Amino acid sequence: MSNQTTREQIVEAADQLFYRQGYEHTSFSDIAGAVKISRGNFYYHFKTKDEILDAVIAQRLRNTRAMLDQWEADGATPAERIKCFIRILIANQSKIMAYGCPVGTLTSELAKLGHPAQSGAGRLFTLFRKWLAGQFASLGRSADADQLAMHLLARSQGVATLANAFHDEAFVTSEVDKMCGWLDELTSTGQ
Repeated sequence: MSNQTTREQIVEAADQLFYRQGYEHTSFSDIAGAVKISRGNFYYHFKTKDEILDAVIAQRLRNTRAMLDQWEADGATPAERIKCFIRILIANQSKIMAYGCPVGTLTSELAKLGHPAQSGAGRLFTLFRKWLAGQFASLGRSADADQLAMHLLARSQGVATLANAFHDEAFVTSEVDKMCGWLDELTSTGQ
C-alpha cells in the first residue's frame, strides 16, 4: 500500500467518523482501527487530529467542487442545476436522517468548540452560496441572487436539521417538492 493510498484511506475514514460520531468524539484509535493500520503507521501520515481535520475539510471542498462541476455539466439550465442542489436532500436522505447535514454538523460542532478550523469548514457553505448565487444570477436575478442563495441554503439546512430530529421521510420529500415549486414559481414569474 503506497503512502498516498494509506493517507487517502485515513482521510476517508476520518471524514466518515467525524460525520457519524463528531470530531470531538473521534479518536486516533477510532480512525486507525477503521483503516486497520497500526498507530505508528497512522502517525507517519498525521501527527495531530487537527491535521486530519484540515485534510478532511480539504477533501470535502474538492468533492463539493467536483459535485458542482457535475451539476453544471448535467443541468441544461440554471433552474435544473439549482434543483440538483435541492434534491441532494433526497439523495442523502438516510444519512441526513441519521447524522444531519455533514457540512452543518461539522461547522456547528467546531463553532461550539471554538475550533480554529471552523472558518475552513464554513468555506463549504461559502462554496454552495457563491455557486447558488451564480445560478440565480444566470436566471436573471442578479440584484437578489445572494439573498436567494442564502434563503435556499437556510431552508435546506432547516430541512436537514428537522429530518435528523424527526426521521420523517415524508417531510423531507414534501419540503424538497415545495422548494422545487418555489423555484419553478420564481423562474416563471421572474419575481
